[in-house]
Amino acid sequence: MAKSSSTRTTRKSAPGTRPVRWLRRWTIRLGVLAVLIVLGTVAAHRVIDPPRTFYMGQEARRLGGIDHLWVPLEAVAPVMARSVVAAEDANYCLHWGFDMMAIRTAIEDGGARGASTLSQQVVKNVYLWHGRSWPRKALEAAITPVVEMLWPKRRIVEVYLNVAEFDEGVFGVAAAARHYFGVPPSDLTPVQAARLAAVLPDPKGRSASNPGEWLRKRSAAILDGAATIDRDGRADCFED
Repeated sequence: MAKSSSTRTTRKSAPGTRPVRWLRRWTIRLGVLAVLIVLGTVAAHRVIDPPRTFYMGQEARRLGGIDHLWVPLEAVAPVMARSVVAAEDANYCLHWGFDMMAIRTAIEDGGARGASTLSQQVVKNVYLWHGRSWPRKALEAAITPVVEMLWPKRRIVEVYLNVAEFDEGVFGVAAAARHYFGVPPSDLTPVQAARLAAVLPDPKGRSASNPGEWLRKRSAAILDGAATIDRDGRADCFED
């Protein structure tokens, strides 16, 4: 009996290992909880419009207010969605959140050009913060496949058009259409849609209503790209 008691005693964990085990156990629990929160939030935003983004809040505090109005995709001229895809993510209907061809091209060019897809930009705008940092890029890389898995392509385009910045303090295509052209988003012409898409990479430095020579040429290229997407049937993935 004494030998058995001694054996049981030696099997007990050493006192120094208990905090390590406790920390490991709670780290796993918190990790699982974080994953469930992300999954639940992204799943909810498939049907519920996301609230004001972190960046919108920053700009609202800085400027004293912003211009933003959410509209469903069916209230936006179809050419606007095609123009954004042509301008920002030509392979949108072919990838699962990351455009590997664009990433390879960006690497070969020394990182001088961006390779973010619409899906990645939605994740950054809706769930994260602006600015270049490895933690943000890591979170973006983790959440983007979740968005692609839980949202249809049409929903990603819809959310993108409603949270993108088109001018200082002007967010979403509805506010942008009124701000630049005095029309509702449903009445945007192909040229107007192309110009709005052309300002997206630098909304504070470009104007859709007062375009320079470069923006006119860029808009013409986007207009051709949008027409090609329509003609080839590639818009089916986000217009159905």
